[in-house]
Amino acid sequence: MSFVLSSPVTGAAVTGLTSPTYTVAVDSAPSYMKQYVVTGLGGTQTDVSTHSVASPFLMSFQRPQQFKPLSLVNPMTGRLTSVPRNTWKQIVLKGALPLAGQAAVPILFRGEWVIPAGVDTADPNEVRAFVSFIAGAMSSGANGIAQMFLDGVL
Repeated sequence: MSFVLSSPVTGAAVTGLTSPTYTVAVDSAPSYMKQYVVTGLGGTQTDVSTHSVASPFLMSFQRPQQFKPLSLVNPMTGRLTSVPRNTWKQIVLKGALPLAGQAAVPILFRGEWVIPAGVDTADPNEVRAFVSFIAGAMSSGANGIAQMFLDGVL
């Protein structure tokens, strides 16, 4: 099953936002990508804007153009000679004002998900645990992460 961002997305708890939700719509994206833009806001989110050309608010996922198969097994040792990796990319943009009266500049998150070939069939629950842990950590730590970016304290 492919990644589908269900709308509305319930935002994580963050100081200054009350019950944030984000209405998303599928957007056109380049080949091997899926993209969603934020078209509506729910809850109380003072001074937060939805997607526009001048101030983007979007999330994209890109899959490998061609998946890498497992390499050959060494006939002498019975071990894989190498394990290629399939790299998925994620990007999130959110326009924000660097100074009142100025044009919006995107805040940027760029991430890569590098999955060893073969793990999807040989050890799928490890992939599930990997994603679950990251999503849970980001969700439970959302307020601290936002505050860290605001006050510079790690």
